[in-house]
Amino acid sequence: MKIKEIMTKEVIYVDKDVDLKYVLKLMKKHSLTKIPVVEDKKLIGVITDNIIAVKLGSIRSKGVHPSRFHASSVIDKNVIIVSPETNINDILKTVGEPGPTMLNVVDDGTLIGVITKADLLPLVKSENKIKEIMNENLHSVSPDDRVIHARRRMIDENIARLPVMNNGILLGMISDNEITFALAELKKSFPIGKQKHKLDELLVNDNMKTPAIWTDAKISIKEAAFIMLENNVGCLMIKENNKVIGIVTRTDLLKTIKI
Repeated sequence: MKIKEIMTKEVIYVDKDVDLKYVLKLMKKHSLTKIPVVEDKKLIGVITDNIIAVKLGSIRSKGVHPSRFHASSVIDKNVIIVSPETNINDILKTVGEPGPTMLNVVDDGTLIGVITKADLLPLVKSENKIKEIMNENLHSVSPDDRVIHARRRMIDENIARLPVMNNGILLGMISDNEITFALAELKKSFPIGKQKHKLDELLVNDNMKTPAIWTDAKISIKEAAFIMLENNVGCLMIKENNKVIGIVTRTDLLKTIKI
């Protein structure tokens, strides 16, 4: 199977000179976490919600309105380019390894598509139980935790999202995406002198995504992939006897693909 058979062909991209406000608008409108960046129609990098969160939360950018940033100031130039004729097996070898999570499909110098982990989920066919591959080592935050605390946990644990729990009850999820929009809104709404104080006041409860998508431990890995696709989420919380016992991510599912 070739990449061109499953890639996303309707690619949303931006020019390096557009302002960050426009990038955020596109991300929100289309539920995106990554957007390719071009210069003179040539791919030069990718913008991710993670990079934006880092930029907006950095000391150097405190007090700077998002509209004063351009795409080029939050770009990740570490991009992987593949051919539409590349075999799917070739890219599955790197699933779970550190590196870009979106592959850019280029033909004769032109960006014609992208491959994300979501694009690969339909290839997950395992009938084994999801419980067999879930991660039982759960990292979580409470709704009363500060957003900056959640962000620090994500960085320290090298994870993209955290479940929000209260006395064992699953309330929601918080990820780079929610944190990015929270920081952008803060910088837009408050003057420089009040931003640090307001940042310290940002709570997970007011910025988490609800409801958190979960499933029963008895379902198959293939069924879990379908649920992720249907709900456009990067992870599933796993419950057994109405108690959260683990988490699975797209990466966990993709590791089961056999072609």
